[in-house]
Amino acid sequence: MRKFEKSAGAIIFRIEGNNIFYLLLKYPTYWGFAKGNIEEKENEEQTALREIKEETGLDDIILLKGFKENIAWFYRMNNELRRKEAIFFLAETKTKEIKISKEHNDFKWLSYEEALKLIKIKSNKQLMEKADKFIHEYLKQKTLL
Repeated sequence: MRKFEKSAGAIIFRIEGNNIFYLLLKYPTYWGFAKGNIEEKENEEQTALREIKEETGLDDIILLKGFKENIAWFYRMNNELRRKEAIFFLAETKTKEIKISKEHNDFKWLSYEEALKLIKIKSNKQLMEKADKFIHEYLKQKTLL
């Protein structure tokens, strides 16, 4: 029997001057983004906001409209094949201070180029590329207003 899990999270960024910094969290085996399983009676956005708060301490998050990416993968647990799907949003914060949860070993605010070097999982690299393109388009639109 194949199990299915669904989680939600976000690529968190902040703007300082003319620079965009991305938050990466150090899991035991990789660098990635804040995410967690969707709980009963939660929608994807509520899960993303809750997980961001639990994993980073951030509570001034604004989810950018129009960015919602889905990645899926398989893994084994207790000799059972599981399918996991994760929905990612783009989350802006003004806060630099982070309080990581026990799930993580470290965190870093990085430029796009630095973040891409640390991210080893191909689907996360692709997610990062899409997020960076979206933010640049978003900022262009914002400055035109």
